[in-house]
Amino acid sequence: MTPSARISAAIEILADLELRKRPASEALRDWGLSHRFAGSGDRAALASLVYDTMRKRNSSSWVMGNDTPRAVMLCALRDIRGMSVEEIETLCGGDRFSPEPLTQDERERLTSGNTQDAPSHIIANYPEWLEPALVHAFGDAREAELQAMCMRAPMDLRVNTLKAIRPAAIAALSHFHPDATPHSPIGLRVPARADGRSPSIQAEPAFLKGLIEIQDEGSQLVSLMSGAQPGEQILDLCAGGGGKALALAAITNNKGQIFAADNDARRLAPIHDRLTRAGVRNVQVRTPQGKSMAIGDLNGKMDMVLVDAPCTGTGTWRRNADAKWRIRPGSLDARLKDQRDVLDLAAKSVRIGGRIVYITCSLLPEENGDQIKDFVNGEHDFAVMPPADVATKAGLPQLAQYTDVSGLGILLTPYRTGTDGFFISILTRQS
Repeated sequence: MTPSARISAAIEILADLELRKRPASEALRDWGLSHRFAGSGDRAALASLVYDTMRKRNSSSWVMGNDTPRAVMLCALRDIRGMSVEEIETLCGGDRFSPEPLTQDERERLTSGNTQDAPSHIIANYPEWLEPALVHAFGDAREAELQAMCMRAPMDLRVNTLKAIRPAAIAALSHFHPDATPHSPIGLRVPARADGRSPSIQAEPAFLKGLIEIQDEGSQLVSLMSGAQPGEQILDLCAGGGGKALALAAITNNKGQIFAADNDARRLAPIHDRLTRAGVRNVQVRTPQGKSMAIGDLNGKMDMVLVDAPCTGTGTWRRNADAKWRIRPGSLDARLKDQRDVLDLAAKSVRIGGRIVYITCSLLPEENGDQIKDFVNGEHDFAVMPPADVATKAGLPQLAQYTDVSGLGILLTPYRTGTDGFFISILTRQS
């Protein structure tokens, strides 16, 4: 496909998203199935164009004076891809596979349009109904915080210390020119390509041999701050595909026992191959019985229960740019109930003196500090570990400055730490 044809196809996919209100991944998959002539490179390029356009949908609509798929795409070419008006005009030839030529109004808006007088939710590209929560979380810094969330996420890798050390992993991936991550002592960062596409790390010998895993630095940091120790009995209560269970296995050097549980067997399915590839021996997968987690025999026995809580995922918007336009107040309410339920379950599993490690990939105070405040003020006898102690004990004292607005946890964000958005709070059972 030519560059012009790719832009036309991306506009078509954006129109599908607007009409059917579904995840971009589904629309991209269906487009690929109905256009089998398109190669893997074309499909990857289309995905990058679509996600780039969704990053700044609000501001693009403001600049262009309308919110059509064509309008937001044209502005994204300028603001995300850094293309000049002349370069954009070259791509819009109006032939069979190209977008129609620019109108005079489009040309003028692309030349001089800006968001100088726009409200915050336009400038920083987030749903307007989230304004109160984001003001609560960040105050006057919300524009800077959410603008950072509009940027492309890097590809971060976690070195599997059961099999390798970071210098060896850097050498094995030298052709990708990886850098050490700024905060995680076991992380690598692979520079993004100009077109936003990620390298095929999964095909690399270092990946196939289990030396590395794809994992955002923020996820690595909250795993390190969990305080997991060799020999402990640990329950990963919402294990999903096993990313944090794998990290905990490496942190504990395969000593002790980690129980990986989830209430959805489909989410757990990938974990078995990942454990084998990584050389993990201390993880026991607990497949759910119906819709219930198979953990009744663990009640009151766990040194640590990691709750990677279900949430709105607002901290992952760099990687799921379309998700921020699909989030609704009802989905937040549903996640808050899910979090309360899983915290109650965690409280039953942890021993006296043990701890709950509560993690979300959310920016919203309702899902983070507010949830912790409600939990400790309820019927459970837990005390919150001071966030500065959480960071210092993990050997990451520089993260102590990122205490969230509640003072009950640490909040990592793209703006603060260059990571996805993650919240962590640790609660110790008193009796």
